[in-house]
Order: sequence, then C-alpha cells, then structure tokens
Amino acid sequence: MALQPGTSVSDLFIIGGGINGCGIARDASGRGLSVVLAEMNDLASATSSASTKLFHGGLRYLEYFEFRLVREALIEREVLLKAMPHISWPMRFVLPYSPDMRFEAETPTSRLLSLAMPWMKGRRPAWLIRLGLFMYDNLGGREVLKGTKTLSLQNAPEGKGLAPRFARAYEYSDCWVEDSRLVVLNARDAAKRGARLLTRTKVLSAERKGDLWRIETQNTENGETAVHHARMLVNAGGPWVGDIIQGKIRLKSNEGVRLVRGSHIVTRRLFDHDKCYIFQGTDGRIVFAIPYETDFTLIGTTDAEHHDPSQKPECTPEERQYLIDFVNQYLASPIAEDDVVWTYSGVRPLYDDGATSATAATRDYTLKVDSRDGAPVLNIFGGKITTYRRLAEGALEKIGQHLTSGAPWTRGVPLPGGNFPVDGFDALVAGLRADYGFLDAFWARRLARAYGTEAREILGRAQTPAALGRDFGATLTEAEVKWMMTHEFARTAEDVIWRRTKLGLRLKPEQVQALDGWMAAQRSAKPAAAE
Repeated sequence: MALQPGTSVSDLFIIGGGINGCGIARDASGRGLSVVLAEMNDLASATSSASTKLFHGGLRYLEYFEFRLVREALIEREVLLKAMPHISWPMRFVLPYSPDMRFEAETPTSRLLSLAMPWMKGRRPAWLIRLGLFMYDNLGGREVLKGTKTLSLQNAPEGKGLAPRFARAYEYSDCWVEDSRLVVLNARDAAKRGARLLTRTKVLSAERKGDLWRIETQNTENGETAVHHARMLVNAGGPWVGDIIQGKIRLKSNEGVRLVRGSHIVTRRLFDHDKCYIFQGTDGRIVFAIPYETDFTLIGTTDAEHHDPSQKPECTPEERQYLIDFVNQYLASPIAEDDVVWTYSGVRPLYDDGATSATAATRDYTLKVDSRDGAPVLNIFGGKITTYRRLAEGALEKIGQHLTSGAPWTRGVPLPGGNFPVDGFDALVAGLRADYGFLDAFWARRLARAYGTEAREILGRAQTPAALGRDFGATLTEAEVKWMMTHEFARTAEDVIWRRTKLGLRLKPEQVQALDGWMAAQRSAKPAAAE
C-alpha cells in the first residue's frame, strides 16, 4: 500500500480497552512495538469492571476437567499478587458443607460419579470436595497463600450469621482484585512505555490494504474522524468481538463468542470478619458472598444467556431474587430486597465451544490469527481476568510470528504503585497516616488500595484537607480527581465513582452532579491527557 509521505504506521492497532486489550498493549509496548489502542467508551467500561473481582483458579472448573486453565490461573494468582499488592490481596474462602449439596448436572464429574456411584444421585460428597481442594492447593504451587484447613463452625466467627445446620466448613485461599483499576494501571503502564491510548474513540471500519490495515475511527465526544494505519490488527472487543469480525473487519470466520450475563447484588455488611463465603446451591451452582468496600457484602454471580452486546446488561428482578434466595439458604437472618443497596451486571464473552448451558461454557481463552488476505488480524475469544497476563503473552507469541518484537518481560514487574512488598500494605498505610496527620484510617487505606506508593504523589505536601482543594464528599478531593483526569484517562463522574473508585456507594446524587459539573468545566478549560 502506497502512503502519503509523513503518514505514520503503527505495529499494532488494538480494538478494545478492557483487560485483554490493555494487557496486550502493555506487553507489546514493553517489547518495543508501536501500539495504538482505541476504546469506544471509558477504559474497563464493560466486562472488565463488572466481574466478581477475584484472582482465582476457579475451583468449580475442576469439575469440568479444565485442569490446564485451573493450573495456569493458580500459578498466576501469586505472580499477580506480587506485582500489584495495592489492588490485589489474599483472601480466605469458607465453604460450608452440607450433605445435600449437588453437582451442576452437566459437569463431567457429575456424569462420571452417576455411573460409578448411582446411589449418590448427583450429591457432592465431602471426600470429593476435600480431594478437589487438595488439587487446588497443589496444582499450581503456593508461596504466599495458605493451604486448606477444616473449620468447626460452632462458636467460631465464621459460623456466626450462618444457619445452625452448617456445622463444618473448608477454608482455602484465593485473591481479591480491583478489576477496573487493574485495567487502568495496565493502560497507564502501556502509555508510559509509548503506547497511544484513544478512549471515547469508536472504530468505524478496518480494511486490509495489502500488507497494512487502514482503520477509520471517530471521537464519540466531538465527532471528529481519523485514519490510522497498522501492520497488524488486534480484536480485543470482548462482547463485541463477533460484531467486529462481521461488521468492521468483514472476515469469513466460524469462530464466535457466547455472551453470558453475570449479575451481582451488594448489601450492607453481613459478617463481622473479612473472609469470603462460597455457597453451593441445590441446583449445583455456586455463589460468593464477599467482603466489599469495607462496609458492604458483594453477592454473585448468575449465569444467563445475553444475546445482544449492544443491550446494556442489568441485573433483572429475577436474578436479584435468585441471589437473595440462594444466600438465604445459608443465612441465620435472611436478607430481603430492601437490603440490596446496589446491583451491577456484566457480559462475559466466552468462547463458543458448543456447551449446552451458559454455566458449562468454557472459561478458557482462544487466540486466532487470520492472515489469508494480507495484513494479519488477531482475534481474542474468551478469557478470565486471572489469566489476562498469560493471555497477553500468548497473544505476543502469535504477533511475534508476523512482527519482530522483544522477549517476554511482564512476569514480576510491578504495575504503577505496586512497588512494595506483598506483605507491606499495613506499613504503607501507617506511613501515610504518620506523614499526613489529617488522614483517618478509612481515607488512608482507600488511597493506599487505589494508588499504592503513588498516593504520596496525589497528597504532595498537603498538611490539611483544604490543601487538596475542593471536597466532593466521601474523602474524594480535587487533587485526586485531577490526578485521575491527568494520569488515568478519567473524563466523567461515572468514570471516577464507579471505575477508578467505588465511591458511588457513598456519594449522594447532588454530590455526583457537582463532581460531574466540575469535571466538565475542567475538560472545557484544558482537555485531559494521560501521561
């Protein structure tokens, strides 16, 4: 393709600003490739901010014999934990046991046991759960996380709040992660290494012109269009990956995704400890009840078919009631609809492996390169947040077959703010409170969790709250919002209160409106730019 003199050509053009797109952008930029990424909304505005927020191997995937996926995820837990100890931390999971627990009917394990032990009638026996947890402890190895133990729930903190019929439980380890902040930190690191990230930028078309891609984009805020050229295209569109293949790139492909909606509810804090529960239902499914944002409990998730990616996922009344009824099987004091303070829902773009139900569809990822008619395109199908870094490495292996790039490098390299020991969070908080005497415990922990060592860059030399500028409520200040607008691609109040933070749980509507107005004025005065 002949280009006008001065026309720039990037190595990669990535469509999608979720965790897969930003993870690939970071990895590729660090290997010396020139990268442009376009996201039609805000970073992590879809699936990547609506997860159950766990770095976990996926205990239930063992029942589907997904051993490779589980092992890779278990190994990654500690790799990621060490690289981002501010936004990820160990969490103990309590699995109360009851003899009436059931398998999901379509699992290979359930079918195998039905043949070998028909008298079990689909029940999950205690010995099988313990075997699964033994595998979970040892399949990927552990250095930081503790192993499984058995709990007596009688007179124990973990038993308080549960129905008396639950006398024992198993306790094992997984990790929490702030999912949308994970995306933003990957994006920031990619930008620092040279990537160009275009948020609020929709891809209108992408067509091959010989050995290059010609991509036309539109800024969704001002309507301006632009043309980009790249040697390779990466389709990391998540729920829209199929639409991009058919409508933007116009490839002939039989590969596709299965859209599965996962809904969650948030209640006031239900338990007086910081452990998570994994509840098993009589329908064979599992639901988590997780400590959330200090004062709340997160409950989820559902698995429901979602056919149209353009339809905003919402927790339906039926899903809300399903989750309430599910956890009430375990609680000593049942919850009701009035106890729900917030709901959210996301669409998981699972690789369509032909499974008969949403629950049974694989959570593994598939990477497909098409170079039959010229410049190559890499399409990303499926994946889970725990394995995003390994997915990015796999993507770079595919990309490396077409473009010259450096060696893998992301393992063990901290994300912005994560350059402190995995057990050093409390010391970080204590240091902030010592140097900034106006910070209370909640404020200091919130800043440390969000920004890690970079919290000091936001606080600067401030010795009073007033030095941080306008107070928007719930410890959110002008200095912090300016940081998000300058360094983290934030443009609106929604970006700030639901993706960069979860302060939407605490701010009043009039405070959110004031924040949005202030940010709009800032944008008009000087367009926000990422570092």
